[in-house]
Amino acid sequence: MKRNKFIKKTLLGTLGLGFIGGIYSWQVEPFWLEFVHKKMPIKNLPENLIGKTLIQISDIHVGNRFNYQYVIDSFSKAKAYNPDFVVYTGDFVDYDTEEQFSQLNEVFKNVVKGKLGTAGILGNHDYGHDWSEQRVANNITSILENAGVKILGNDEFNFNGLNIIGLDDFWGLNFDPKKIMNKHNSKNANLVLCHNPDVCDLDVWNNYKGWILAGHTHGGQVKPPFLKPPILPVENKKYDSGEIDLNDGRTLYINRALGNLYQVRFNVRPEITVFKLAKKS
Repeated sequence: MKRNKFIKKTLLGTLGLGFIGGIYSWQVEPFWLEFVHKKMPIKNLPENLIGKTLIQISDIHVGNRFNYQYVIDSFSKAKAYNPDFVVYTGDFVDYDTEEQFSQLNEVFKNVVKGKLGTAGILGNHDYGHDWSEQRVANNITSILENAGVKILGNDEFNFNGLNIIGLDDFWGLNFDPKKIMNKHNSKNANLVLCHNPDVCDLDVWNNYKGWILAGHTHGGQVKPPFLKPPILPVENKKYDSGEIDLNDGRTLYINRALGNLYQVRFNVRPEITVFKLAKKS
């Protein structure tokens, strides 16, 4: 093959692969949901909760940047697991206008709820523009609680023996983790919900030992093979996705997000996490 013909075919092949990759990262992977299965050992877990299922759904981002019928369809798939507990770890909307309230209400007519408990926390996007609109957070909280999701803001609630602690968002208006962490009871079967994993590095945990479920990062949404995601909205860049041992008795799990802030994903599929509860000795 002549050199010029070889270069031409190489360029055309590269362009073709780029086109296919672009279509894939735009139209396929953002909606290629993965159910990730994990074991969750919890200290002091009551015997009757051993083997129960807890589902984590995070970063739904209902809005106008992608077709949120995908979220409704994903909720239907999650219901098939017949979960005992369901937790939502923030960023329910991608807030632009009040239209998002009606959109969120439509989506949560199909809410995934646990037989034994359903809880959630707010993320930064749930505080509106510049994360500074309490009115937006209040409206979102009202919609979610009317749908059966108990929203926890620096508070805790015991759901049939599983004590869920919810921290308000790190970038929001009401971040005050010490309010609850300074009085948490280590004799409970505790689980913490915390939208932004950077909070794990703050001196607010009061010797908490246990699981922390977070979101916020979306796993970067785009990740070159064998490399770290180039863009992560956190200070601590080791907080990208998955299970992370914090080496002090805490285990962090970062969900890759169900929704998409922008409709593009590559090598970072959207996720719903299915945990099987176990008793930690």
